[in-house]
This record gives sequence, C-alpha cells and structure tokens, in this order.
Amino acid sequence: MSSSNNDAPKAQMRTREDLVAWIAKGCKPKSDWRIGTEHEKFVFHTDDLSPVPFDGPRGIRAMLDGLAARFAWEPIMEGTHIIGLKRPNCKLGATVSLEPGGQFELSGAPVETLHQTCTEAGEHLREVRAVGEPLGIGFLGTGFSPKWKLSDVPMMPKQRYKVMKRYMPTVGAHGHDMMFRTATIQVNLDFSSEADMVKKLRVSLALQPVATALFAASPFTEGKPNGFKSMRSEVWRDTDKKRTGMIPFVFEDGMGFERYVDYALSVPMYFIYRDGKYIDVAGSSFADFMAGNLKQAPGMVPTEDDWSDHLTTLYPEVRLKRFIEMRGADGGPWYRICALPAFWVGLLYDQSALDAAWDLVKDWSAEQRQQLREDVPAAGFAAAIGGVSVRDLARRAVEISHAGLEARGIRSNSGHLETVHLATLKTMIESGETAADQLLRLYNSEWDRSVDRMFSDCAF
Repeated sequence: MSSSNNDAPKAQMRTREDLVAWIAKGCKPKSDWRIGTEHEKFVFHTDDLSPVPFDGPRGIRAMLDGLAARFAWEPIMEGTHIIGLKRPNCKLGATVSLEPGGQFELSGAPVETLHQTCTEAGEHLREVRAVGEPLGIGFLGTGFSPKWKLSDVPMMPKQRYKVMKRYMPTVGAHGHDMMFRTATIQVNLDFSSEADMVKKLRVSLALQPVATALFAASPFTEGKPNGFKSMRSEVWRDTDKKRTGMIPFVFEDGMGFERYVDYALSVPMYFIYRDGKYIDVAGSSFADFMAGNLKQAPGMVPTEDDWSDHLTTLYPEVRLKRFIEMRGADGGPWYRICALPAFWVGLLYDQSALDAAWDLVKDWSAEQRQQLREDVPAAGFAAAIGGVSVRDLARRAVEISHAGLEARGIRSNSGHLETVHLATLKTMIESGETAADQLLRLYNSEWDRSVDRMFSDCAF
C-alpha cells in the first residue's frame, strides 16, 4: 500500500476520462521498463517467538528508529508515529512500510535488472538483521503466520488500518487473517501501450495460480498443518469478493484501460486522506465522490492521489495501476525474493516469450481459470487444467521465462545471466516438491511436529 504523506495540491479527477488518462500515463517505451519488487516478512521476538508490538524497547518503532539512525533512511510520520521509511531526496527510491500486523515490507526502487533487485533485497535484509539482532528481533519469510492466533497479533498505529479492520468482516470471512497473518512477494512491471498491457495482464492472470504453486509456503496455522500448500492464497478467496479474484472481464473483447476503470469504479472505497487524517468512507462509491456526493465529505471531489489510493485498495490476483502488479506469491527467503521477479520478467519483458506464454494459456476458458485458482491453494503442483498438471505447466512456463531472460542477455558483474535466479524454481519442479511440501516433510521428521523450528531454520 502507498503511504500518503504529501499534502501538495493535486489535479482533480472529475470524469471517467480523467481516470482513464491517469492510468494510460503509465505507458513507457521498452527502454524505460523497470522492475519493482516488494517483499514482506513476519517480525518476531527470538526468545519466545512472539509477534513484535509497535511500542517498547524491542518494538517495531525501535526497529524503524534504528534503521533511520544507522542506514540513512528518512522517517515517514503519521502524527507522532513513525510508520515507514524512505530514502531522502530520492523520489523513486525504495520505502520500508508496515502491514497491519507489523509485517515489515520493502517496496524496492524501480531497477533495470534482476541482479540489482537481488542486491537491493540482500542489502535490506542485512540492514534489518543488523538492527534487529541486538533487540532480539528476527524475520521470517513465509506466506502465513505458522504459529500465532489472530488475538496474538498487534495492530500497527496507521489510521487506514482502523478503517479496514472495521470494514473487512462485513465483506468476507478472512479479512482479518489477510491483514494480520499473511505476507507476500510481489513484482511491479511496465507496459508500452494499451495493447501491451492487455496481453501482459491476460498472461499474468492466467498463470498466477501457477506462480502461487511455485511459491506456496504456508502449510501451517496456529502450529498445525492446515490442509493447504498456500494458506495465504486460500485466505484471499474469502476476503472481499468485490475487490479480489481472477477478474474474468480482462479476457473479454473490448478490454482496455476504460474497462479496468469501470471495474475500479464498481468497487467500494475504504477511505479519503486529507490534512494528515483518514476519513472513513468504507462502502461508498468513487463515482459519488467524483460528483461531490459523499455524505462523509459533502462537496469534496477526488484528486489524483485519491484515485491512486483507491486503485491500491483493489486486490485482484493481478492489479493494474500505472504498472502491472503480480500478487499470487507467498513470502519466502532471499532466493525466492529474487526468483519471483525473474519468473515474470522472463515471461513478460521479451516479446517472443510473451507470445509463447499467451499461446500456453489462450485457449483456457474463464471457468477453467477460476477452477485452477480454487484448486491450487490446497493441491499445489497436483492441481490441473485441461488435463495438464500445474507442475507440468510450471515447467513449461519456467522454460519460456528462461528463454526470455536469455534474450535479455543481461549479466551480473560475475558474468551470470539473469536466468540464474530461476534455479530454485527449476529445482522444485524437478523434485515435485513445493516449499510447502518441504516444510511439511520437515515438520513430520526433523522438527518433531513443531513449527517452532521454522523461526530458526527459515528465518532470514
């Protein structure tokens, strides 16, 4: 989520055409395409494996203050609370933000290569360990909290989260689980034109369940196996159906920026940000907002920031803003943080690879795509579409991605192509074991049916 902390005047958004034009400004020539990677991790006390509260000498605030003091981050404030960090004097730089339950998120800077992505992620993890270790704080990469009850998890002091916490139970059974007990890796990628956006959105939506299986790493809830390979993905199936899912209209004739805007206008709002405060308008219509007819803010009309914020409160499996955001993966360790953008960059940033990926999925029906989305959280690689297993689809998708990265021809300082970051995915496919399968095997053997070992064996 974005952190709205800039009160400078913004252009008003009064018409549907304004909304469409705002998204269309995301079109970029291929030379300007970038890779923006986001990754969340659970924060825990290493002595008792408890979640870390905001306040206190070993709290989230202390972590943020320590990072700011030691590593040249600038605080992002909401009232008297530090709620995030940004790089000073760097408009497009990385930010550190807090998810509702204290999940620590790095939203990476837009970079040109996957090697830069991995360097950035590695530097961030070294920084948080350097600050966290003296405080007895550790960091865990997985998709769903393996141990904590909802009642164990503290809420971070961000005003918007109060709005969401109140509203979520009215629209789905797992909204609070999503807020407080999930973590993810995501990647944001560019498009050159409306047609390019449509093709990339279709390919990435169709293959998102395959990515979910490849990155599935959340088989435990409250210390026990939960019956899923990706509990995080299962949670999203019943969070808020109006703003989640496979958005099948993307595959229909006439898809473009206007159609996505119409979808966004059909989704109720959460909040408005004004003068450092969040106004709870949950359930209200953005169209009414454009007409100045919100009962909570009569006469007020939206700005560009309001539209951007609203788009960020939509949670389909792939989200469109001025870029395309892949949302299907569980959180994980450093090497999977690198693998997720590698998978999607290889598929979407080379035209031959994009064409091959479209050929792979173009004949699937809306019903087949939806069924695959519903089956993967529990079945993982064993799910199938059209008689083809997800494992075999993953193998083919990674082959296409590998070819796309080879075509990019970008080498690290040590001479490695970006294809090196697909190695962990290839290993999983060949073994037939997702990360969740590996965790369950360890749980039933070396870990003696206890998830506590995750906090040491799987911590950053």
